[in-house]
Amino acid sequence: MIFVVLGTHELPFTRLLREVEKQILNGNIQDEVIVQLGHTPYKSPYMKTIKFTSYENMERLYRDADLIITHGGTGSITTGVKMGKKMIAAPRLIKYGEHNDDHQLEIVHQFEKTGHILAWYDGDDLGEILKLAKDFKPVPFVSGKQEIISIIRNFINEHV
Repeated sequence: MIFVVLGTHELPFTRLLREVEKQILNGNIQDEVIVQLGHTPYKSPYMKTIKFTSYENMERLYRDADLIITHGGTGSITTGVKMGKKMIAAPRLIKYGEHNDDHQLEIVHQFEKTGHILAWYDGDDLGEILKLAKDFKPVPFVSGKQEIISIIRNFINEHV
């Protein structure tokens, strides 16, 4: 199953859904596709859509997905990365009225650069990225929390 996540931002992200539907129609996607629409108005006979759902259901959909295609929001990306899921992230862009600025470009680029996700940028062929996703092994997420705690403890022990 492929889970498409558009998040809760109030602006629509139909560009991504049109591209996913195109990949279904040309045979590059043959799996069941479930879409969390948020505020994006979209109907398709090829995808199951839900506007919003509970945290528990979102978590279940993430866990059950073989591939997650998501907008470039930090929360949506980190949820999948922490689970070790194969992900393709697509930044929402201001030029298409999908967001208020282009900060998602930076977020997606950073996660892609560290090997946690694949990215679909404007002008890229999603079909090619889907082919890459078949063999993609995401770099496991390692939290820096323990390192930060250790630094703080050492500082306190040395200075207090």
